[in-house]
Amino acid sequence: MKKKVIWGSSIFILIIVSYNLFFSNDDQSQSEIIISPKRGEFQIDITTSGELEAKTSVKVMGPNGLRAARMWQVKIDNIVDEGTVVDKGEYIAQLDRSDLMEKIQTSFNDLQQSLSKFTQTKLDTALDLRQARNELINLKYGVEEKEIILSQSKFEPPATIKQSEINLDKAKREHNQASENYKLKSAKAKAQMQEAQAILNDNQSKSDFLNKLREKFTIVAPESGMVIYKTTWDGTKQGTGSMLQTWDPVVATLPDLSKMISKTYINEVDVRLVKKNQVVQIGLDAFPKKKLTGKIISVANVGEQKPNSDAKVFQVRIEINESDTTLRPSMTTSNKIIADVVADALSVPLECLHSQGDSIVYVIKKDGFSITKQEVRVGKSNENEIVIIEGVSIDDKLLLSIPLNKEADKIRLLENISISQKN
Repeated sequence: MKKKVIWGSSIFILIIVSYNLFFSNDDQSQSEIIISPKRGEFQIDITTSGELEAKTSVKVMGPNGLRAARMWQVKIDNIVDEGTVVDKGEYIAQLDRSDLMEKIQTSFNDLQQSLSKFTQTKLDTALDLRQARNELINLKYGVEEKEIILSQSKFEPPATIKQSEINLDKAKREHNQASENYKLKSAKAKAQMQEAQAILNDNQSKSDFLNKLREKFTIVAPESGMVIYKTTWDGTKQGTGSMLQTWDPVVATLPDLSKMISKTYINEVDVRLVKKNQVVQIGLDAFPKKKLTGKIISVANVGEQKPNSDAKVFQVRIEINESDTTLRPSMTTSNKIIADVVADALSVPLECLHSQGDSIVYVIKKDGFSITKQEVRVGKSNENEIVIIEGVSIDDKLLLSIPLNKEADKIRLLENISISQKN
């Protein structure tokens, strides 16, 4: 009976131990993620978001005489909704005329004053010259009269003749002096009239200019197209109520939707991999199923700092190959730039790599129940995977994480020496 109890207890203990071993191994196997290397074309890409805009567009400009009118900014009173399709000559926006109307009124008052001054100067000079001409005529008559008296005094005493000669000489001098004065008065009158005329013409030109400028405050489409609001330096849209600056009087744009580009920004770390004419795979947030292609047409040489960020970025413009009527400016794009392609490469996920020190990179190989830490030599990488040049074959099985009982194991080096020997 005692032997039976001992035998039964032994069997029970064996069952418990086997159960624990079985489920312990099962838990360990469940925690292990085994990866097989892949061989084939390895693509190095850079993924970034961008924004659609037309490759070419017509700018809808505000009045080009604002600076001449000494107006430095003008408020947009009203503008059609963004996305409105307009024909050439159709209404787009109305600018605030309040400041301009004050200038027009001031110019009108100046014009009236200059017109009144011109008329007054014309009358005054005409009157002065008429008086001078009459005086000149009277003096001429006086000379003739003195000549007659002299001719009749030839039988008079010499003193009387001498006095007549003196009177004639004085009359001639007075006439000559009046004649010279008349010439000076004529020149002065001409100068006064020219000055008054110049002021009048200047004020007339200013008045005409401001009135023509007022007509330009109603903005119409220079070409047919879709109205897209201008984006200011801080990223906001320039719509109703915005201020139009005279040094950049763009009210809106009319893009050519037949040829679109995606404008994106690449960080300073990745921009060294980006080059002109590289192929880009493009997706649209608005149409997830739509897939487009493109190529890089420009990479900025100078970086810029985006608002609320310390990182420097470089603008990259990607021309879209396809022409699609559903594409609209400002749509968000996802751009996968194909920076490089390795034709026949062996690659593994980045999670497979582990490091020791600054120089040794290794993977965890599993062969049956055997686990080995194997040094590898790596090549190019992308966001998720890396090329293995040496240390791994296509048939290897790799673990993502290091088993707890293998952390202290030595690394099998490519030269097949121990770490201590290598150091």
